[in-house]
Amino acid sequence: MKTILFLTGLLASIGFSAQRILIVNGHLHPVIGQEITASLLEIVDGKITGIKNALSSTYNPKEWDTIIDAIGQHIYPGFVAPNSTLGLTEIEAIRASNDYNEVGEFNPHIRAQIAFNAESKVVETVRTNGVLLVQSTPRGGSVSGTSSVMFMGGWNWEDATAKEDDGIHVNWPNTTYGGGWWAEPEPKSKNEQYTKELKELTNFFQLASTYANAKVIPFDQRLEAMKDCFLGTKRVYIHANDAQQIIDVIAFVQEFKLPYPVLVGGDDVYLLGQRFIDADIPVMIQRLHRLPEQDEDPVDLPYRLPAMLAKMGVLFCLQNEGGMEAMNTRNLPFLAGTAMAYGLTEDQALEAITINSCKIMGIDQQFGSIELAKSATIFISKGPALDMKTNQVTTVLLNGKIQNSMNFQEALYQKYKAKYKSDITD
Repeated sequence: MKTILFLTGLLASIGFSAQRILIVNGHLHPVIGQEITASLLEIVDGKITGIKNALSSTYNPKEWDTIIDAIGQHIYPGFVAPNSTLGLTEIEAIRASNDYNEVGEFNPHIRAQIAFNAESKVVETVRTNGVLLVQSTPRGGSVSGTSSVMFMGGWNWEDATAKEDDGIHVNWPNTTYGGGWWAEPEPKSKNEQYTKELKELTNFFQLASTYANAKVIPFDQRLEAMKDCFLGTKRVYIHANDAQQIIDVIAFVQEFKLPYPVLVGGDDVYLLGQRFIDADIPVMIQRLHRLPEQDEDPVDLPYRLPAMLAKMGVLFCLQNEGGMEAMNTRNLPFLAGTAMAYGLTEDQALEAITINSCKIMGIDQQFGSIELAKSATIFISKGPALDMKTNQVTTVLLNGKIQNSMNFQEALYQKYKAKYKSDITD
């Protein structure tokens, strides 16, 4: 059971942090570096300043404003949820609470950052499973807009921003249409408009490339948002899945010399072998908890895909795009647990929802692992966090600020448990 000294429960519950925080005796999972079964983790002004073995180190309690005893518990860097509408939608059935899909085909200037709802109740429920960073991402059209990496907490969207405008999102034209839900299967048919739609997308990028390299040109808000994609400071996230799409994506990236392309989805990457390896494009793998896309595919193919890409040497991370994705983002650690059960090592599974995500999004110098000088965006769990039976978060820190580790669902449970305590057991 955790013990917090020198800090009142009130301050912890509303998110204030002391200047100097020490976490002692926890089982440290740094992601990069060796695990320490009994650790001393020093945090000053929101940064990690010391990582030591508690069995061979001592400390003076008077030097610390807050001491957290994590004996018997596990310490992890905050999990990272890429490509998510979390923070942009609250209740999918209520249109007014959905703010992720704008009118129009080419909207690179639409910014998810300023639409992020820092007070979302859904965000609160996801945070208490250890997911502390989200790439809040728009949807719709050929170019959906620009995503930003956000903390899972803050007073407002400005306070919650970890990295603004990290990249634009491109929805690659479909090569096929049709297909049906598993209980009502329908054959897929060729998209006869594929070539035309691809030409329209190519023309837009050609226009944007010309604008980016022009010396003097009238200001255009859409094209201005595209400039950094060609100049090397903004990523281009291309959403595509089947083999033909991916082959065309590789050619497209080479044609426009995009410095930081990312493939989102990538179902058929494993079929391309060395061709994809040579392209050196990282992948945000589509949700694992689903059926395969093709009738002839093995039913467990989505579960095995991470291990297959790891064997190929492809840089990848896990994401959760799909039905009810905002609320289901809390299952991100369990997607990693599934990938671990189907071939990944525990270290690889952790990397797929921490440091790999951060490398792909360009924030690995601050987040994704527990290392000296990095942000103290971490959490403590009673047990291993990739198992839904033992993922029980007790302490959450965002940039060194202690957050409330109980969400409103748990609060309601405790409220009615107290009222009907004779009838409820844990």
